[in-house]
Amino acid sequence: MYHSVGDCSHDPYRITVSPRRLDRQLRWLRRRGLRGVGVRELLTSRARGVRQGLVGLTFDDGYADFVVHALPLLRRHGCGATLFVLPGRLGGDNAWDPLGPRRPLLSAEGIRHAAAEGIEIGSHGLTHVDLTRADDALLQAEVSDSRTLLSEVTGADVHGFCYPYGRLHRRAVEAVRAAGYAYACATDPGHLTGLFALPRVHVGENDTAWRLYLKHRLPRRPVEGV
Repeated sequence: MYHSVGDCSHDPYRITVSPRRLDRQLRWLRRRGLRGVGVRELLTSRARGVRQGLVGLTFDDGYADFVVHALPLLRRHGCGATLFVLPGRLGGDNAWDPLGPRRPLLSAEGIRHAAAEGIEIGSHGLTHVDLTRADDALLQAEVSDSRTLLSEVTGADVHGFCYPYGRLHRRAVEAVRAAGYAYACATDPGHLTGLFALPRVHVGENDTAWRLYLKHRLPRRPVEGV
């Protein structure tokens, strides 16, 4: 689970990894016979019985620096990824982070460019709302309407959803399922773990080769149906 790729000098939420560090992390994967792919490709491969050699890479929020810094590195290392974006904030910034810094988000053109380069585009909701605090109307807009709008932007179906802040409850999971998504990503969903609440491991600037090794070796709870 990645977010922004760029300058880490002011990063109160620790969501940024430098291009140099990402380059080293992707090289670390490749040296070990691992290849980063989008979540849909990962799930499809596992359904066919291919369970070795693939690692799902995700980038949350849809920062504009993805096409500047992350995309060239992914291409260099022969990797894919899933980019979770906010169609209700196209060309805006991360106003939901009160401590800043303000980081520009991708425009519709930037999202289409990433998709044309083989990156899977998924929804992160409309505006980055905590779904566990949303009423029915807001939940519908963030989950279902965002899928419709994002399909219009990309001209393709949208298969994946990512819960903002990684927060979810059963009502949010059911809303995602009912909206027609094929899967959803969380952070640490606990007892809700499943195809619509896939756990992920945060990767940041401090993750050197040794830390990546430890995270790669972490025991993981089996996900039913995956």
